[in-house]
Amino acid sequence: MTVTQPELDRLRAAASHQVEAVAALATRICETPAPTGSEKRRAELVASLLAERGYHPEMDAVGNVYARRGSQPDLPVLMLLAHTDTVFPADTPINVERDGDILRGPGIGDNSTSVAAMVGLLGILDELQLQTAVDIVAVANVGEEGLGNLRGARAAVERYCEHLGAVIVIDGRLGHITHGAVGSRRWRVTVQGPGGHSYGDFGKPSAIHGLGRIIAAIAELEVPRDPKTTYNVGVIEGGTSVNTIAPMAAAIVDMRSTDVPALDRLTEQVRQVVERCAGEGLRPEIEVLGERPAGTRDRSDPLVQLADEAISWVGLEPQYQVSSTDANVPISLGIPAVCVGVTIGEQAHTVHEFIHVPPIRDGLAQLLRLCLEASALVARQASSDSRTP
Repeated sequence: MTVTQPELDRLRAAASHQVEAVAALATRICETPAPTGSEKRRAELVASLLAERGYHPEMDAVGNVYARRGSQPDLPVLMLLAHTDTVFPADTPINVERDGDILRGPGIGDNSTSVAAMVGLLGILDELQLQTAVDIVAVANVGEEGLGNLRGARAAVERYCEHLGAVIVIDGRLGHITHGAVGSRRWRVTVQGPGGHSYGDFGKPSAIHGLGRIIAAIAELEVPRDPKTTYNVGVIEGGTSVNTIAPMAAAIVDMRSTDVPALDRLTEQVRQVVERCAGEGLRPEIEVLGERPAGTRDRSDPLVQLADEAISWVGLEPQYQVSSTDANVPISLGIPAVCVGVTIGEQAHTVHEFIHVPPIRDGLAQLLRLCLEASALVARQASSDSRTP
């Protein structure tokens, strides 16, 4: 199904009329704290917003909120994912402020506005009485940030795995198309030793010294530029006092690549470093904290092309990128998926985060078009599959 010009004009007009409503929703959502692992209050708010609009939201065991639009149970569904969690601790002061065309607040762009846009999109489709070719399942999901390990996206995809035609993730910057999934492995590396007094027991091995040797060896590893493969030691801890030989030290290691074999090779290299470099008398251990799958959808993929056309339609130049998002899960399973944003902003993951309100108009419009055309794509693919012997 190609959306006709009159329908496109209606989408633009409807999106324009809903900008302030989406901004107001984003404010309410943002001011409800939702640290990764503690998203319940925000999930309940989103569920109430959906119920106010006539939907019957469901919440699963991990805290995802689901709303289904349509009544075609025999066809695959088009899933929308917008994560509810933020990087900010529960005690972070959150007071969204409006300054002209700018909204400021921790998490306002990542990802409160996306969640609000998803709720707003359902309302626009209802207002315009537009029926999609397949049902839409909108999911406000948990666990995208930090060590959430994409557990919300995993649960949603698993729930619909046998009936999932395509996934659109709403996250990031308007105009960007994330079609590649940066996979990651996250480990806590712990070194333990006997400890002792820095003077009286001098000569006993220090866990901190052992961890330092491991970190230094990791820093010397050579990794490919293409496919881009990276490592980082982002957190270190250990020791008890300046005059104590440390009995324990730990570091959190992040390893990433879009290429699974490259990530596997790096993982094995780091494992060997941990096992070899701590030093005599010290015990290194590895605890797996998280693993995000990798993969990519080619730019020629039909869903990726629909995203390109929708962004071009609102007058923007599509920017292709690879990243780590909820799209990692479906992409790694071979399910058509893209990630797109609905506005522009700056200083994400800081308390100074802000977004621009006017671009929400174009973000909503491109998302509406993409959903209509993606649902038609899923329906065509289902029809083709049914005819294949």
